[in-house]
Amino acid sequence: MIRVGLTGSIGMGKSTVARMFADAGVPVFDADATVHRLQGPGAPLLPAIERAFPGTTGAGGVDRPALARAIFGDARARRRLEAIVHPAVAADRRAFLRRHRSRPVVVLDIPLLFETGGDRAVDMVVVVSAPRPVQRARVLARGGMTSAKFLRILSAQLPDHVKRRRADIVIDTGRPLRHSRLAVRRLVACLRGRSGR
Repeated sequence: MIRVGLTGSIGMGKSTVARMFADAGVPVFDADATVHRLQGPGAPLLPAIERAFPGTTGAGGVDRPALARAIFGDARARRRLEAIVHPAVAADRRAFLRRHRSRPVVVLDIPLLFETGGDRAVDMVVVVSAPRPVQRARVLARGGMTSAKFLRILSAQLPDHVKRRRADIVIDTGRPLRHSRLAVRRLVACLRGRSGR
């Protein structure tokens, strides 16, 4: 099995590219979706999160804005949250890999792949990137997003130019979608050929 780590900064089109891999028949592990599920209504992580950050959970699961306020600018609080969430996400990822162990290629869609050291656990890193004005326009078009919030999110992520430099493959999503789709198809065909399956 070839494990592809897929990453990219906010607004770069990573989710779109992940769907392209899925459309090409490649199993995709979505770390963000896993976190949302683990923090949703009745999720097993809620009691631990509530103990660590009182008032941040309820019947609907984690109150994401409240939790963001609780950890914003506090490195120790962020590490405390990561110590609760990361092991559960890692367990889900291991289960995903077991389920798909017979597949030639899988994609691990992890937004903070480099920041968490996840790049050491994959065979190849694909970075999704677009020019800064395109990224900014995409992000600011989201509901509830502000320039200040955008900059705050960027400050917690490795800069795009560093990710690009550390990537094995860069998919430029600043061009029409057909270019990204073609790049994904070519990469999948190449990896399947390399795996011999």
